[in-house]
Amino acid sequence: MTRHLESGRKKRDRARTEADLLDAAERLFDRDGVLAGLNLNEVAAEAGVNRGQIYQMYGSRRSLLRAALARGAERFRRERPGHWEGDFASRRKVIFRLALTEQTYLRFAALLALDHDEEFQVFPEFEQTRAALERDKATGALPADADGEALHALTAAAYAGYSVLRETMSRDTGIPLAELDRRVIAAYDKVVDGMVHGN
Repeated sequence: MTRHLESGRKKRDRARTEADLLDAAERLFDRDGVLAGLNLNEVAAEAGVNRGQIYQMYGSRRSLLRAALARGAERFRRERPGHWEGDFASRRKVIFRLALTEQTYLRFAALLALDHDEEFQVFPEFEQTRAALERDKATGALPADADGEALHALTAAAYAGYSVLRETMSRDTGIPLAELDRRVIAAYDKVVDGMVHGN
């Protein structure tokens, strides 16, 4: 016999409930935009989850957004297990292209940064990044005198900023979005290659 909550909804395990809540947060964010905010009660209703559960699991909007970002990072790790073995240029090019498909997560990150969330991390795996940058210099994938950390931050700012603003940039320039993406990717690749080759 299936047991039901008072509302008539089926009980779910914690992992499924969390996934439903994070999916709902993404849908609401995409539908309503940044300025509408992200109300935990609305997220719970959209997910078909008891309101008490969302507060028990996350407690705040910030916590929910951080969880959504962590889920995106985990999905990236699963889908691209060899990412850290690539050189600087290939890693940064992959991330730029990924950013174009993960705009919701970058908007979550922007909200947390603008909200001065002290638990938010732009680079949650920075020690691994730092080790990869040192390897890049040792192997010649970056010039020995390159400031790898600054280049990493600069390229991250480029993909994050473009991903968040690309639709408005397309409208302002009159360049269709697909064409603008193609041109910006080509320009970004040249810039990254220039960083590597010192041009």
